[in-house]
Amino acid sequence: MSDDANNDAHHVPTDPQERRRAAWRSAKKVLSRPSAQHRIGEQLTHLAAHAGRVYDLDASTDIYGDGVVEELERRTARLLGKEAAAFFPTGTMAQQIALRCWAGHTGNNTVALHPRAHPELHERSALYEVSGLRTVHPTGEARLPNADEVREFEEPFGTLMLELPLREAGFVLPSWEELTEVVEAARERDAVVHFDGARLWECTPHFGRPLEEIAALADSVYVSFYKSLEGMSGAVLAGPATLIDEARTWRHRYGGNLFQQYPAALSALIGLERELPRLPAYVAHAKGVAQALVEGFREAGTPWFRVHPEVPHTHQFQVWLPYGADALTEAAVRQAEETGVALFQRWFTAPEGPPGVAVTELTVASQGLEWSAADVREAVAGFVGRLG
Repeated sequence: MSDDANNDAHHVPTDPQERRRAAWRSAKKVLSRPSAQHRIGEQLTHLAAHAGRVYDLDASTDIYGDGVVEELERRTARLLGKEAAAFFPTGTMAQQIALRCWAGHTGNNTVALHPRAHPELHERSALYEVSGLRTVHPTGEARLPNADEVREFEEPFGTLMLELPLREAGFVLPSWEELTEVVEAARERDAVVHFDGARLWECTPHFGRPLEEIAALADSVYVSFYKSLEGMSGAVLAGPATLIDEARTWRHRYGGNLFQQYPAALSALIGLERELPRLPAYVAHAKGVAQALVEGFREAGTPWFRVHPEVPHTHQFQVWLPYGADALTEAAVRQAEETGVALFQRWFTAPEGPPGVAVTELTVASQGLEWSAADVREAVAGFVGRLG
């Protein structure tokens, strides 16, 4: 263990957030280690070590979106099979601009989406407050709308937005047949289709289709680089050239045409080269981890638990337990501090369900591939034993 890791292990911060960070950073065994848990020096070292493999480092730095940013846009458009693409500093900006542009094209400012989609929960009503858009919900079920719900919805809408996967419902996906049918239903209503594909990269195993074929169903697609691909930040909006040209104009108006973005662009290119090919392995291993969790909770005599989906659709899924969120988080932190094993991280009060139930999200990445089913069951026993 490094000196820094030893310092984390032996000095316990008094601030709860810093204590959590120190515990998870110093843990030797984790299912994933997001980029946000690394130190600045580690991130810079990683960037310097790999950037030369994805781009010519003797080239000039980008200025207002040229150079390496343009190269990232070209590569992403090609991966998604779209005519053009534009890089944005945030996915929130990319998606808001896409939806306002489509409203102008269709003449209808109503967007049909899930009530637990990202714009409805995490953007402070920006679709309405900034762009004057109105949202409607074809379904309230913990899944994306189906074709009948879209076809029979009682009022017109100009754009159907589908979040793939739907994170808040448990990173769930429809079947390929269901997805194609709901897209066709939107077309029958003369609506355009936009994919919130922040985590689209890891959907290919579930659908059994390449990225290009999945993206071809939608008129436009947004993808993120800092989630599954471990980039620093940033997103791309891909679609027809006319839409992307207009989106670039709005990007400037929103203040998103930054002077230089080469660190984020290089880290995104590294993610496309290194992480994207590995995602199917993460998805496959997540299924084994989920099954081992079920076995572990049963062996530990846990009175009630939920692994959702029971067979994960991607490399991310939820775990629900009948305890307070603070008690579960404390048990997770203690396990990491005392054993160096971080099975779970932070827990949250479940937004739906009976009182006293909490939920957490699990991600299986490269570090998780080292876990056997026995490792998972042992970690569950240690975690449950710390619940008092």
